[in-house]
Amino acid sequence: MRMLIAEDDLVSRRMLEIVLRNWGYDAISASRGDEAYAVLQNPDRPGIAILDWIMPGMSGVDICRKLRDEKSPNPVYIILLTALGDKSSVVTGLQSGADDYVTKPFDADELKARIRVGERVIDLRDRLATQVRELESALAHVKVLQGILPICAHCHSIRNDRESWLKMEEYIESNSGAQFSHGICPSCLEKYYPEPQ
Repeated sequence: MRMLIAEDDLVSRRMLEIVLRNWGYDAISASRGDEAYAVLQNPDRPGIAILDWIMPGMSGVDICRKLRDEKSPNPVYIILLTALGDKSSVVTGLQSGADDYVTKPFDADELKARIRVGERVIDLRDRLATQVRELESALAHVKVLQGILPICAHCHSIRNDRESWLKMEEYIESNSGAQFSHGICPSCLEKYYPEPQ
């Protein structure tokens, strides 16, 4: 999985790059907030972004707010990284649109666990989006019989929207996708094909 690291401190950024690459992630780095935001505007943007709160160009909190205002169908999972560990800062960060929060200096095991949570959320979101697309596609193919059907009292033909009269089977096939096979019910069998005496 591709991941964005946005951190203005060179040492912290390099440490994050090394840790993430050792865990098998493809890490992209930015040293400024505006650079990070530009990366996150690309169609092939990383699925997870680790953003420092305080950066030149744009803060991590500002990036969170802007991304959440976009209402993207595939939002980036954002982990805010900061030295601000007090409760009000955590609340502010999460209310700005961050999905998670890690304080500096970061603990590698904690960061890895939080990234794994992000991967699970992204996986669930992607599977849900796939199921929604499949349901929408299926719904587009489903034709529904509804309302009042004008039916002939004698031959049981049904009048369609074009004022044509169709046999009941034709009407149902064209409006529901159902297919018919023919058989004979026991009553008709007895009536039309009686057993020889």
